[in-house]
Amino acid sequence: MANYDISKMEDLTVTLTLDDDTELECAVITIFEADGHDYIALLPLEGEDFEDGSVYLYRYAEVDGEPELQNIETDEEYDIVSDAFDEWLDTQEYDEIVDEEDLEDDFEDDFDQE
Repeated sequence: MANYDISKMEDLTVTLTLDDDTELECAVITIFEADGHDYIALLPLEGEDFEDGSVYLYRYAEVDGEPELQNIETDEEYDIVSDAFDEWLDTQEYDEIVDEEDLEDDFEDDFDQE
């Protein structure tokens, strides 16, 4: 798996061409590994899927330095990928909780010193 600096993906977007040839702009949430392959999680920035909070998952590769997205072909692969993405989300939520607790502790320490 390649190493990706998620902090640099903050403003990164991808334009998907859907089956009906419409284009959909998506924000890159993360690139992660599952079962020895790289995958990308995309969040639509408009439309019904945006309103629903849908996330698109694709197999991700770089070919000659260019990103390439491939469809996930089987239900088994999709289950593995969606579980890995859920675990990544749980980690992010935990990190946010820990950061918030640290901020609260720092605030309380500052308040107690007065």
